[in-house]
Amino acid sequence: MNQTTVKTLFLMQVGSMPEYRIPIVCYLVQTTDGRNILIDTGLPEHLPEEASDFQNGEDVTQHLARIGLTPDDIDTVISTHYDIDHAGRHATFPRARFVVQRAHHQDAATNPRFAPLRAQWDQPADRLHLVDGDTTLVPGVDLIETSGHVPGHQSVLVRLPQTGPVLLTVDAVPFGGGFSTDPPEGSAPDGERSRASTLKLLDLAEREQATLVIFGHDQSQWATLKQLPDAYH
Repeated sequence: MNQTTVKTLFLMQVGSMPEYRIPIVCYLVQTTDGRNILIDTGLPEHLPEEASDFQNGEDVTQHLARIGLTPDDIDTVISTHYDIDHAGRHATFPRARFVVQRAHHQDAATNPRFAPLRAQWDQPADRLHLVDGDTTLVPGVDLIETSGHVPGHQSVLVRLPQTGPVLLTVDAVPFGGGFSTDPPEGSAPDGERSRASTLKLLDLAEREQATLVIFGHDQSQWATLKQLPDAYH
């Protein structure tokens, strides 16, 4: 029996915060045994009043259609966290299981920050896969617990056959200027847990010899990256 390995990583911009020139992004990992693993789902179709700073673009389903995929083709959604720009279309994927840190899902149940999007992330228990801490999801896809931005946030390490290890920091390190043991003031999230997560990712990137570190909302970096339909292999 052939072992599952990762073969492709697609990057998709699905929206923005125009005032701050911040991209809203999702990722798709494809494996050699035909799995389609989506990482985050972007903004909701109808933005609530409190999200007026955001702007939808080509949504995640439109991006997927460009490479011949429908929502039914997504078997797994890695939910890094339930903020409105990351979990806005979870319910669009009726056959997916949702992989999230247990600590985050439990916090969201009573945290008003996530209440406006509850219809998206509050999926049936049999479709939730709650994980505790760093976890290998499939060979070549590791979930990295990086609390700080929110409790139970997770980043993702993807090992590609040609590109090598790619670290998706997501909101643990949203901008490249903060990826340092001593970041300039204002360039990194505040708080002891955020700093601990940054140091953890720095150590991971060095240990794994990551060839690419992709920051969650860095417009300058995003403009230099391959985006769907181009891909990293």
